[in-house]
Amino acid sequence: MTFTRPDKLNALTFDIYADLRDLLAELPQRGDTRVLVLRGQGRGFCSGGDVEEIIGALQRTESAALLEFTRMTGAVTTALRQCPIPVVASVNGVAAGAGSVLALASDFRLLARSASFAFLFTKVGLAGADMGSAYLLPRLVGLGRATELLVLGDRIDAERALAIGLATDVVDDNALPDATESLARRLADGPAFAYATTKSLLTRELDMDLGSAIELEAMTQALLMTSRDHGEFYAAWREGRQPRWRGR
Repeated sequence: MTFTRPDKLNALTFDIYADLRDLLAELPQRGDTRVLVLRGQGRGFCSGGDVEEIIGALQRTESAALLEFTRMTGAVTTALRQCPIPVVASVNGVAAGAGSVLALASDFRLLARSASFAFLFTKVGLAGADMGSAYLLPRLVGLGRATELLVLGDRIDAERALAIGLATDVVDDNALPDATESLARRLADGPAFAYATTKSLLTRELDMDLGSAIELEAMTQALLMTSRDHGEFYAAWREGRQPRWRGR
């Protein structure tokens, strides 16, 4: 999925939020998609909500409708985390505000060397915790760094994002498309059922105690031991060939 408002650094509108939410709900039902890549057209990934089309409009909106909007944006984060398909954020430039949260909620974050993050909600007078950022970010970079990023809202460059664990990898700007394609191809060609199950466990176990997590993993692993993909691995091993993953 490509954000195509390069003149606005791919700022989000109400319709784009809704389209992304609906796409994430639709993809798992289609059965024809193994990986989702989020990217921005032009020199930015996504600069967050459009100042005029969203922030300006919300100034004239009643409280009930405001809550409906914030719940809808949060639903996008929930959908990203619950989607069984691996999601790759290919961050080619600025990822700010809601754009930074979309990347945060993705499974992989590949950054161009010129890319940056800015969780700048407090800089527009809003809580730094938005769209699940105060839930996800501490679990990725730790509470101390998350506090710094969400309270101050300062820009951090790609190298620091990599150093604190916010980025999966950083590559030269001109290498980002190929690096993204390589990762996406690897995910698309891999054992989709195993990937989906792993993603689900990572999300569900965030708030579990160790005993419950181990039991859930034991039950899940026993189930996957009966899967066609696991059987295919064994057959391929015996025959000295690469497995042909079917995603089931």
